[in-house]
Amino acid sequence: MDLGLKGKKALVTGGSRGVGRGIVRALAQAGADVLTCYQQESEAVVSLRNELKETDGDHHVVRADVSDPGNVTDLLAEAGERYGHLDVVVNNAGAISHIPYAELPLEEWRRVVDTNLTGVHLVIQGALPLLGAGSSVISIGSKAVEAGIPLRSHYTATKAALVGFNRSLAKEFGDRGIRFNIVALGVIETENLHKMPDEMKAQLVERYSAKTALHRLGTPDEVAGAVLWLSSDLSRYVTGATICVDGGIS
Repeated sequence: MDLGLKGKKALVTGGSRGVGRGIVRALAQAGADVLTCYQQESEAVVSLRNELKETDGDHHVVRADVSDPGNVTDLLAEAGERYGHLDVVVNNAGAISHIPYAELPLEEWRRVVDTNLTGVHLVIQGALPLLGAGSSVISIGSKAVEAGIPLRSHYTATKAALVGFNRSLAKEFGDRGIRFNIVALGVIETENLHKMPDEMKAQLVERYSAKTALHRLGTPDEVAGAVLWLSSDLSRYVTGATICVDGGIS
């Protein structure tokens, strides 16, 4: 199906691995020109650059830490210089750690909040001059907001805050035709899972698969499917929403 994304201009943060990489690949394959960023050099960055060179379109992979205001300013300046405007912004870059709340250092609280919440704010506010009627802003959320997960209170707090933030922006910019939505994820199978020891990986897959209606984990490509829909005119009357891509997890 042609989603009408050919020639659209997209920015995806945190696009070198996992869910972000799946989103970048899907947008590029659908015909969009994609600018994405990463925090640290890695083999994943190199391989993504090489893959995008083989994909039609004007694609770029650059370094930027979304928790750094200067980095975000430079990132949006590059988007403006290369594309002139943006049709799609996907806030995917995120930070997480697993620490008992009673032992959570303020520094770690700030690291996660600065990346997952302040970083989204910086990107969206900086992108506003590049967004116009029909633009779609998509932020990657988490089903943890509803479930509540021990040892992730700081992470869950940021993802919960995104929901209210998203609703407010949808109301504030609706008359400009800019849409804001969240894709809330369940457990997605990424390269981090495959780095685990086999026994630990098997236990995790079995435990979380059993919690889902579909009895399996999700994939980055399945997340990307929801992002493609929200990026297209098929969802032109959808804003302020949280779309769950979680396999029916409970």
